[in-house]
Amino acid sequence: MSRVTSGADALGQALNRSLRRVPRERVPLFRQSFIALLIVLAAALSTWTPWLVVSDAVTMWLGTALAVLALVFAALMARHAELRRWEMLVPAADFVAVGLLRYGTGDERSVFLPIVLLAVIWFASCPGRINVLLPLAGTTVTLLMPYLFDASGRGASELVRLAFALVVYATMAAAVNELARQAKARLERARAQQYAVERELNRAAIVQQSLLPPDTSTLPDEFAVFGACVPAREVGGDFFDWYPTSSGIAVTVGDVMGKGVGAGMIAAAVRSVIRSGVDEPSPSEAFHRASVGLTTSAYDVETQFTTSFHARIDSDGGIRWADAGHGLAFVRRASGAIERLHAADLPIGVGTGWSEHRSELRAGDVFVCVSDGVLDLFPHELEALDDLERLLAETPEPARIVEVVERLAREREPSDDVTVVATTLAAVSAAGRAPGPVPAG
Repeated sequence: MSRVTSGADALGQALNRSLRRVPRERVPLFRQSFIALLIVLAAALSTWTPWLVVSDAVTMWLGTALAVLALVFAALMARHAELRRWEMLVPAADFVAVGLLRYGTGDERSVFLPIVLLAVIWFASCPGRINVLLPLAGTTVTLLMPYLFDASGRGASELVRLAFALVVYATMAAAVNELARQAKARLERARAQQYAVERELNRAAIVQQSLLPPDTSTLPDEFAVFGACVPAREVGGDFFDWYPTSSGIAVTVGDVMGKGVGAGMIAAAVRSVIRSGVDEPSPSEAFHRASVGLTTSAYDVETQFTTSFHARIDSDGGIRWADAGHGLAFVRRASGAIERLHAADLPIGVGTGWSEHRSELRAGDVFVCVSDGVLDLFPHELEALDDLERLLAETPEPARIVEVVERLAREREPSDDVTVVATTLAAVSAAGRAPGPVPAG
């Protein structure tokens, strides 16, 4: 009997693994298919194989027909939701079917009794202690059914064997039921934890979005600025910012190593420190402040770094910029030529000093800065930078540049955060200002 029980446990585990891949409404049909197949196979083998006993062919095939009818009912349940409340009628019918099969294939000598274990597992795997008693009652029906046909010639030893078998089946039902209860409890805890994590991520995403510049209403009229950020997760490690200065505007794009909440916290801290230097004309000094802020924090600066590009664009078109290991800033000239702005300085958290550089933004030129997630949007990794420059050369409008990059990011579900900022000098009156888009997240 122990070998039968261990085999049933293994079969039950295999069935449970298979059930995880079956739609919920088709689970009864899936379970009953196994039971019906085994009963039909048992009847067929008993009929065609000379060394298997058929003691009552009518009873044997009656049990087979009952199992097939239960399979038909399970198929109807898969199609009609209102029938699913009667699911337990299917394994209940299986107890009777196996009892008929047992009597028809040699009674106590039948080798097909273990099929009833599948019905026991079906009942016991449902939550509730009542599902320990129900399979016990069903197994009793299975074992005692031969007494309905022929009660003579059965001694006390047969009753003892039946009683012992009932104890074994009841023990197995209790064990399966307890495992099912524990599994349900773990699933409910996991769902609750997942819900809590998702709620916190949503809150963090809202906070991070609130840190992005809402629009360009505070910027001088001569600038047209557009930007978007598409995080790979709910909370990203990219950030961008713009704000007015005494001589024009400041534009920042940053990319924190990694993704998720931790990177988002670093991004918020770096952005805030850089913005706090609004009165400091040197962009390199902004990086120095951010580096000091990270060094004195609890973050491990040896493993956490941020690439960033920070530019001060004056109303006359002069650009003072610093590059902390970012290397993805460009000036698209009105002629279509692309000038890349990059330096050899190290990222924030690694480097200790940054150089200030100068360039010029003339009429019709567009300043563009992106994060390295934009390069992942192109099909060939080694040619991604060239593809990006071709895109910029073919797209003279800053709003269109941001629109195209954002569309590619949402279509291709990038594995890294995607950020783009584009600005140009525009002779637009205050009444006719073209506002920048609300940053995407």
